[in-house]
Amino acid sequence: MSILPGSTIGILGGGQLGRMFTIAARTMGYDVIVLDPDMNSPAGMLASRHICADYADLTALSTLAQDCDVITTEFENIPASTLEHLAATCPVRPGSQAVTITQDRIHEKTFLREQNIPTAKFAVIKSEQDLSAAIKEVGTPAILKVSRFGYDGKGQFSIHHANETHAGWQALKQEACIMEQRLPLDIEVSMVLARAVDGQVVTYPIAENIHEQGILDVSIVPARIDEQTKKQVIEIATHIANELEYVGVMAVEFFISNGQLLVNEIAPRPHNSGHYTLDACVTDQFEQQVRAVCNLTLGDARLLSPVVMVNMLGELWHNGNDPDWQLLLEHSNVKLHLYGKQEARPGRKMAHYNVVAESINEALMLASEIQTKLSKAT
Repeated sequence: MSILPGSTIGILGGGQLGRMFTIAARTMGYDVIVLDPDMNSPAGMLASRHICADYADLTALSTLAQDCDVITTEFENIPASTLEHLAATCPVRPGSQAVTITQDRIHEKTFLREQNIPTAKFAVIKSEQDLSAAIKEVGTPAILKVSRFGYDGKGQFSIHHANETHAGWQALKQEACIMEQRLPLDIEVSMVLARAVDGQVVTYPIAENIHEQGILDVSIVPARIDEQTKKQVIEIATHIANELEYVGVMAVEFFISNGQLLVNEIAPRPHNSGHYTLDACVTDQFEQQVRAVCNLTLGDARLLSPVVMVNMLGELWHNGNDPDWQLLLEHSNVKLHLYGKQEARPGRKMAHYNVVAESINEALMLASEIQTKLSKAT
C-alpha cells in the first residue's frame, strides 16, 4: 500500500542528507519527524518535529515508531538493534539486514566476494595475529581501513612497506579492519540508484568523482567513460541492490584500475556524488528516496543537462566569515545549496554548488574558476 502525502515519515539522522530529504518530503506534503541527538541538527531545523535523543533511546524510538507511517535512515551507522526495534511496529526502509551489511566493511567486502563482484584484493584483520598473513596476501602498497565508522578518509592508514603494518594497527586503535590493496586509479565513478518495494530499479547517470584527501571534491556528470563500462556499472549496482533486497536510494562507488572495474563501497542512502540530481535531473535523489520508502512509483531519473558538482568545506569559512557568495550567485547557471550547519570546521561539508551547462567542458571551466576564486578569497 502506498503512503500518501499527509502521512508522516520518520528519519534517523539530522545532517545535510536528512535536511535535503526533509525539504523534498515536506514539499511533497509529508510531515517529517527527525530523530537526532544534536539539538542544532540541520534536518531538525526544517522538520515538522525534532526528537532530540540518542539512537538507542528506547522511549524516543517507541515515540517515533508510533507517530510515523514509515521510517528511513540518513546514514548507515544506525545500530541494527535500533532498526529492528522500530521495524516491530513501523515499516523501516531500507531494512536492517541491508544496512547491517553495508555499515561494516568486513561484512560488505565479504558480501561482494560471495557475489563474485570484483573488488581490490583485501584481507580481514580482527587481531594482531592476522597482520602478517594479511600483508603477505595483499602486498604493498596497501591501506588499512577500520571496519566501522570510517568515512571521508577517516579511520584509514596507508602502508608503503610491510614493516608499517603494526604501526597502522596501533594507529587505528586495534579495531577490526580490512587491509586493502592500494591500486593505481584510472578514474573513480559512482552510480546512485533507487529500488522500490516491488523490486523496480531506476538508475541515475554515472558520476565521475575527484577526491581530495579522502573527501569528494568534484563530481562530473555524465562520467567520461565508454559505453561498455557504463553497462557494467549499471549491471553490478542493480545486482547488488537486488541481492540486498534493498528499498530506497543507494549508491555504489567504483574504482577503475588498469581498465578493470572494481567495487569500492556501497552507501545505503542518498549520496554526496548524487547531489547533482538536485538541479540536473527530472527527479532528484531525495524526492526519489521519498517515493521509494513510501511505496510510490519511482520518478524519472533522466539527466536534463551536463553538470558539475563541487563540495564546499569548512576551510572556505575563513576566521568565521562566510565565503563571498557573489562569486557564485553572479552566474545564472550556478545553484548553491547550503546545509544550515552552525560551525564551520576544516574538512566539514558545509555546502555544495552545481554548475549546469550545455557541455561538460563548459561546466568544468566555470566550476573550477569559481573554486579558485573562493580559495583565494579565504
